[in-house]
Amino acid sequence: MKLSPVSGAAYAAKRRAAVSERFPGERIVIPSGGLKVRSNDFDYAFRPHSAFIHLTAEQGANAVPDSVLVFEPTGTGHSVTLYTRPRSPRDGGPNGTEFYRSRQHGEFWVGRRRTLSETADAFGIEAAARDDLQRALGGNVPTRVLRGEDALVDALVPPSSRDEAELGTFLSELRLVKDEWEIEQLRAAVGSTVAGFHDVVGELRHATGLARGERWIEGTFNRRARLDGYGLGFDTIAAAGAHTCVLHWMRNDGPVRDGDLLLLDAGVEADSFYTGDVTRALPVSGHFTDVQRRVYDLVFAAQSAGIAALRPGARYSDFHNAAMRVIAEGLDGWGLRPGGTAIDPDPALYGRYTVCGSGHMLGLDCHDCAGARSETYADGVLQAGHVLTVEPGLYFQPDDLTIPEELRGIGIRIEDDFLITADGPVCLSSGLPRGADEVEAWMASLR
Repeated sequence: MKLSPVSGAAYAAKRRAAVSERFPGERIVIPSGGLKVRSNDFDYAFRPHSAFIHLTAEQGANAVPDSVLVFEPTGTGHSVTLYTRPRSPRDGGPNGTEFYRSRQHGEFWVGRRRTLSETADAFGIEAAARDDLQRALGGNVPTRVLRGEDALVDALVPPSSRDEAELGTFLSELRLVKDEWEIEQLRAAVGSTVAGFHDVVGELRHATGLARGERWIEGTFNRRARLDGYGLGFDTIAAAGAHTCVLHWMRNDGPVRDGDLLLLDAGVEADSFYTGDVTRALPVSGHFTDVQRRVYDLVFAAQSAGIAALRPGARYSDFHNAAMRVIAEGLDGWGLRPGGTAIDPDPALYGRYTVCGSGHMLGLDCHDCAGARSETYADGVLQAGHVLTVEPGLYFQPDDLTIPEELRGIGIRIEDDFLITADGPVCLSSGLPRGADEVEAWMASLR
């Protein structure tokens, strides 16, 4: 049966062409990675390496572990072959028992895979059996490998004198500017993420009656992630009360009490593996206390300043600096930054309350393009097609004696996802309110 190309196949072909152009005359090997054991004969759900996804447009549950994309140099560029596991054979040959004996790869255990011809149709590239990989990687051809993802590939191709780290850097930077199809996937992922937040607010009242209400919140959002997409872009942070002060609280084993805040940081990963990443600090009762609102309003003002700094040609660091200037001025006004000036804020004077940066690139990875060079990312400039988060926060630890008692145990982060366009930023997560009054009205409408 001839399959239609996977969504995004044409865009993946353009990305492969960019790899071919960058590394002429060299063999390039991009493994998908393999299964990781959870315990004994149970494996974690498989997710291919992001570079492999980017170059194939593979989709969710169809991804086959231990696949390897090979760019073979030709006189005019490269021929590309995907080495993968075909369907489990039924002919009684050398692998004839795989169907019912292999718990990891037998179709009796894990379900049907594409045939090789179906794989070729789906991706628009030649497909071959993984068993042919050793032959394909032989010969005296200059080769660069994305290492650490496939033990067989690493063993077959000795480390090269060429800088293989350069390959990983290029593959990461290739994802910095999103194409139209990627933007469509991110819109879908963020839309599902927004829907998950709506689901959670509708379940808040029930969560307050449970000893581990954070788990109910986590499960509510995670259900949306599995219903709409492949799953989670990262483990859900469902932090209530003093847990809001823990930057990556993922234990999610505490109660959710009226009068406290719930900090929910979560993202749905679409079937295309692109993810959303949104955070809101929500008053469990539906209304902020005076002190909660004071902190929330400062973080909101900081995020608004960061958003205003987003535009093509601006330095990537501008939005963080703008947000932190507002934070510093606010802390000055509260008497929490003795010394220094808010005009040129010293991180040492406010860092204990903010901890980290105010955003990151977003895409196939929640913290996308992490292997890019600083001059193209952290020290670079924003371009149309960049997708990133803006997420300033304030975290006042419950035992921090440098702050007034009324502030202790309050943690607030507001995070939204933005597409940079020639006309400025577009908020992909605009389906959620940001301001305190709007948050309260929204929550009242769902309770």
